[in-house]
Amino acid sequence: MFNNILVRGTNWVGDSIITIPALREMRRIFNQARITLLVKPWVRDIFAEADFIDEILVYDRDALGAVRGFSQIVREVRSRRFDCAILLQNAFEAGAIAFCARIPFRAGFPTDGRGILLTHRFPLKKEIRDGHELYYYLDLVAQLEKRLMGESRVDFEHPRFPLTVSQARREAARQKLSDLGINPDKALIAINPGATNSRAKRWPVERFAELADRLLETDQISVIFVGAPSELDIAEQALSRMRRRPLLLTGKSSLAESIAVLSICDLVISNDTGPAYISAALQRPTLTIFGPTNFNKICPSSPTAHIIRHSVECSPCRWRDCPIDHRCMTGISVESVFNVAMKLISTGAKDADQHNGIITISKTFIV
Repeated sequence: MFNNILVRGTNWVGDSIITIPALREMRRIFNQARITLLVKPWVRDIFAEADFIDEILVYDRDALGAVRGFSQIVREVRSRRFDCAILLQNAFEAGAIAFCARIPFRAGFPTDGRGILLTHRFPLKKEIRDGHELYYYLDLVAQLEKRLMGESRVDFEHPRFPLTVSQARREAARQKLSDLGINPDKALIAINPGATNSRAKRWPVERFAELADRLLETDQISVIFVGAPSELDIAEQALSRMRRRPLLLTGKSSLAESIAVLSICDLVISNDTGPAYISAALQRPTLTIFGPTNFNKICPSSPTAHIIRHSVECSPCRWRDCPIDHRCMTGISVESVFNVAMKLISTGAKDADQHNGIITISKTFIV
């Protein structure tokens, strides 16, 4: 069996969260091996306290340029003498890194024309390709285990992945928010009005502003805005339309700090982007506003995760900017999101504490 395994992780926050059950299964299968996870720098902090990997290796190609960055990571990987590479990421480049680094066992789906670079290619079944991405990664591990062991014990029915945050980090997050004026006696709601890679996935900013105002006007809720530095502009647009002032943390915290903050929230309301998936993995009540994305294929998965959507014939689509009237998002009213949020804030935190990390696909509110 293998002693030194390289796993090429996925590039985006939400996708990285979805791979956690597969990574846990790898740890079960290769319990004596050293497992190194190769990821981009912006997802590294997701795995800061992960007990299912031994090391995180960062691949920052953008900082060095494509050719130089690729050459450097190949040299680094080759120097570590891995005996197995498992490719969760689909890209041709993932196969090229493993091939050029001379890793003798290279396993993955033969996507993006990289089949020739793999020593062990696994068929991508239609039901897996068309289903939730959670099972996409689990199926790769299941086929690998069956090839090596003769059978697979991958648990498709009850995969687990609670994202863990230490008590010290949670207390530090509480203290930070207290120092910034957040009342610890009020319910805490985090709102993310951005979506880094798609304007079509954004619920209208003026509706986020109205929603935040209505939540604050209950005088029982504190609201914080969260998100990546690239989403600061959209958060400031929301704040400029508000009557009340939430706490703006967008772009002001590292991913590790943001994860700690989300771990103590009573509810997270977000577009289909990273914070929604982090919150769900933390088993916190989560409400994700869905529009153009195929929610059957990718959505936050947790007993405490919910999505709200407006069913239209043109959704799902692949547009990053809606070419018509954005009806999948404009059909979701502030009133409907507010009502669901108030329901979840009264029941969600208590329910969240009763679960042990078993995944269920999000419950859906259709409006």
